[in-house]
Amino acid sequence: MQANPPKLNDINAFDVIVIGAGAAGLMCAAQAGKRGRKVLVLEKANKVGKKILMSGGGKCNFTNYSIEPDNYICHNPHFVKSALSQYTQWDFIGLVHDYAIAYEERDLGKLFTLDGAKHILNLLLEECAKTHHVEIRTSAEVTDVQKLPSENDEVNPQQFIVKSSLGDFSCHSLVIASGGLSIPTLGGSGIGYHIAKQFGHQVYPTRAGLVPFTFSDQFKESTEKLSGNAIVCTLSNDKASFTEPLLFTHRGLSGPSSLQLSNYWQSGETFYIDFLPQHDLKQILIQQKQKNAKVLLRTILNDYFPKSIVLELQKLMWAELSELAIGQWSDQKLLSLAELMHHYPVKPSGTEGYRTAEVTLGGVNTDEVSSKTMQSKLVEGLYFIGEVVDVTGHLGGYNFQWAWSSGYVAGAVV
Repeated sequence: MQANPPKLNDINAFDVIVIGAGAAGLMCAAQAGKRGRKVLVLEKANKVGKKILMSGGGKCNFTNYSIEPDNYICHNPHFVKSALSQYTQWDFIGLVHDYAIAYEERDLGKLFTLDGAKHILNLLLEECAKTHHVEIRTSAEVTDVQKLPSENDEVNPQQFIVKSSLGDFSCHSLVIASGGLSIPTLGGSGIGYHIAKQFGHQVYPTRAGLVPFTFSDQFKESTEKLSGNAIVCTLSNDKASFTEPLLFTHRGLSGPSSLQLSNYWQSGETFYIDFLPQHDLKQILIQQKQKNAKVLLRTILNDYFPKSIVLELQKLMWAELSELAIGQWSDQKLLSLAELMHHYPVKPSGTEGYRTAEVTLGGVNTDEVSSKTMQSKLVEGLYFIGEVVDVTGHLGGYNFQWAWSSGYVAGAVV
């Protein structure tokens, strides 16, 4: 922080500066603009809302019918309650209705647009535009933030100077909505964490979340051969369990169940796959042995899986017995195999990292941020919203709802 900041007369002055024109930043800007605040949004990328446009395969899973604090990961599990109650999923759904945006419900209460994510982005931009108080500038990389000396407060309400590639600006309230490190090609960066640390905030270590697993062992050979196939499985460890589609890829495992569990996985850990969570394989195999002793195990399993998956499971679990009729298996071997298929251990070599991660785990310590307003408890006028905070939602619209809720509550007071 420089001892002699530039003179205020030389700087473009705003009531509020928002760093980041993503979901949280645009929501905050719109709410502040509605209150008559003069708002400047600075976006590093050449276009706003890039992450919104690519989300949900371009259809934007903008919220979920069921939003609960348990859907979020945070060192303080109670932190999310206030913002989520002040601006709920029903509030945003109402806004979607106001703009006549067509949407559909998919599995587990997930809401997607029917005609593309651009409608959600246009909604946010229209909300900003109709206030006539919000200015958005792109290709604006923030290079430094300075806090003005407190003695300036009486003669000028400006508290911060933001230096950027487009020039210097001053503001009374500064909102950090710069997101995390995920998908850097869409503008993700660590500037928000840097600013937080600059002003004395603790930042929890970050890592990629909602991200596919990679493998380098024999299991990878199977995932490569099965690339593109998907089946419903349960993935679990001692922290969490998710029963959703599992997608095999050239690198390893993806799909909702993998992405969900990645939030609860640490490097070097093993997790378990239940390949048939909706059936009791022990009972099935014992019954089949009694009824049809001459059938092969893979023939039985062809009723439950695509043949290609059965063949790969056979290589992994019972290759040496593959040509043995089920009647020749001992009950103990059948029960052991069933147990293995319900609890198959895998140890990823890693994840695909920030390159494909949907979110960033970790971030600004919420104990140092007001849960009601998102204002820093350490620095007056400084706010943190969205992904930069130590709040990460499950897959299914929860991270967008956190963006809407945290952006709204900050916008109501900045």
